[in-house]
Amino acid sequence: MADDLLKGLHVAVTRPADQATSLCEAIQLHGGEAIPFPLLAISPLEDYRQFELAITNLENATWAIFISTNAVDNAMPKILQKFGKLPKNLKFAAIGHQTAKQLSLYGVKQVLTPQTRFDSESLLVLTEMHDVTNASIIIFRGLGGRDVLAETLKSRGGNVIFAECYRRTNPQQDVALLSQQWQKNQLDAVVITSSEAMRNLINLSSESDYLQHVTLCVNHARIAELPLQLGLKVLVTEGPGDDAMINCLSQLLTNR
Repeated sequence: MADDLLKGLHVAVTRPADQATSLCEAIQLHGGEAIPFPLLAISPLEDYRQFELAITNLENATWAIFISTNAVDNAMPKILQKFGKLPKNLKFAAIGHQTAKQLSLYGVKQVLTPQTRFDSESLLVLTEMHDVTNASIIIFRGLGGRDVLAETLKSRGGNVIFAECYRRTNPQQDVALLSQQWQKNQLDAVVITSSEAMRNLINLSSESDYLQHVTLCVNHARIAELPLQLGLKVLVTEGPGDDAMINCLSQLLTNR
């Protein structure tokens, strides 16, 4: 239902283009103006030999942990193509409910997920992630990324390997767009939902000071760390999902 919750608010959305639609539509629905400005693009790897090697013994693994929906979509078709069906005794875990939901589309019915915050630290708190002595654990993710999950599971006795199945790039060519929007009084906030996108934004904006005058809305405290160190204005959502981000953005009008 349309309303004026974000009336007059101009919001740049930095999610990958194919993942930004729902939030952009929600912003428009609530009376705001969405500015697509993707700072990440998800692409297949040029060479999947390391990935194929990583999943060779998947049938004998204890846990398959998926870091993101992108990991699911880039790994599961290859797993099903190789094995024909899901390994019978393999247990699945995911960082968050959206990733678990994506796994269900490939026939995975039971997925261990955190219930409050959705990150590696919250998954590691769960009882099942403590008793991993001699467990074979495969972490599905993109190239690079944080190692806290793997290192902690190794310290608990797990045998951990990565199955990296996609890469992230910065597709943004129009580096001056947001600065120009701000100069025209048409930029109030920027939505950033990954630490890598935040780094890309700050690097792209190094020649301008417009970020000092807008609010960065993020969905995790970790993403807020770098901009806060730089003295920028940041709001953190109270939960995951588009609704939480809309509520976060609405605070800007309330604060006015």
